[in-house]
Amino acid sequence: MDLSEYDRGFGGFGGFGGGHDGERAIRLAGSPEQVMRARRLVSETLGRDHPLHDDCVLLTSEIVTNAVVHSRSGRGGAFVVGISRTAGGVRVRVRDEGSASAPCVCRASDEATGGRGLPLLEALAHRWGLVRHAESTEVWFELVLERAELPRVRLARVG
Repeated sequence: MDLSEYDRGFGGFGGFGGGHDGERAIRLAGSPEQVMRARRLVSETLGRDHPLHDDCVLLTSEIVTNAVVHSRSGRGGAFVVGISRTAGGVRVRVRDEGSASAPCVCRASDEATGGRGLPLLEALAHRWGLVRHAESTEVWFELVLERAELPRVRLARVG
């Protein structure tokens, strides 16, 4: 997919600083088949070799699905997906057309076929949040590149 179809400047992601590598956003119809396009935006913006690729694509799929299933976006409306990457991480946000009730981080039963999106977001994202307006809801998450710290081990002295 040619990324030129995406808008630049999704209103900025204030507070997520350092080494900005651009922002991309796309407005999509609120239908289930558009979840794949949202995942593709994230995948192609990051590249498959990016260390946060898989988690970003998974979490994007979850919050876009929530927008389609639980908001007015899924009843003939639309939603916007934006992604910003910096040297230190990635931020994704989805703005839908709102709903009557706030999103819930509820625990699904083992037999439930849904209800795991926001708990998964809570488990994997370094930070996430939501902002409700009169006519929209925006859910966002950030994943941060972390350096692995190896424990220092003293080697036994030989001789």
